[in-house]
Amino acid sequence: MHCHHDLVSAVYLAAGTGLGIPRTIVHVHNADMHVPTGSPRKAALLREPMRRLCLETADRIVGISRHTLETFLHGQPPSPPRDLVLYYGIDTAAFRATRPDRTELRRSIGLPDDARILLFVGRMVNYKNPAFVVDILTRLAGDHANVFAVFAGSGPLMEEIRLRARAAGIEDRVRVLGWRDDTVGLMQASDAFIFPRVEDDSEVGIEGLGLVVVEAQAAALRSLLSRGIPDDAIVLRESCDTLPLSAGSDAWASAVRAILARPQADPERALEAIERSEFSLEAGFRGLTALHRI
Repeated sequence: MHCHHDLVSAVYLAAGTGLGIPRTIVHVHNADMHVPTGSPRKAALLREPMRRLCLETADRIVGISRHTLETFLHGQPPSPPRDLVLYYGIDTAAFRATRPDRTELRRSIGLPDDARILLFVGRMVNYKNPAFVVDILTRLAGDHANVFAVFAGSGPLMEEIRLRARAAGIEDRVRVLGWRDDTVGLMQASDAFIFPRVEDDSEVGIEGLGLVVVEAQAAALRSLLSRGIPDDAIVLRESCDTLPLSAGSDAWASAVRAILARPQADPERALEAIERSEFSLEAGFRGLTALHRI
């Protein structure tokens, strides 16, 4: 039995007691230790018993990053072979397909041919912090007339981002696209990837892994990341800059200027590095099948 619901996996483990299941796996994808109830009191009461049940009855505790596993273990050292990290495997076929025409893509979303794109990909929610990208663009607007921010993703903040851009006088420099199924092409046609995930939100914690950051590296897209992402997600150090959110939007804008001044990374080299890493589809498949081997 392979349970993918973090703390809620305890429910499945309890239900399977006495059924003679030869292997039970708790696969932890998030580091927020969330209990899905509208009552904070119930969540507080259930959180630790559910975590303890997982630790005491599962054959394997699998984290999608070191941070995720360590958070679930709550200070206990990992106990191999029960406790391990298994990274997602990325199918790189889409990255090896014909790269999009940069000019055509810009025209399709209403941007000039010479536009430099700051790309945000993710849910449009507070803890993903898309509003900070508007703040960065506001600082760049005066000296970078051809820089635009493009948001790919859906969520409750979509209209707020438009309103924030309008209030800052840069509405014409922002495109909120909603949900997209062509994020690989968007990444390959963009100039910088911005990942300003919150770092110290007590409700959600930092990112479980940040697979979109790995995908940006596979697309040879230079990235500027907050400290709200586990270090595991950084494969190509030369392509990823990190800054704390506390540095402020001026410092982030300066970092973006530096990124835009650099030459783009070599696409083939970047893709080969991801394919050799623990995020390769082969490595992910090998690790997943090993979990079920009795």
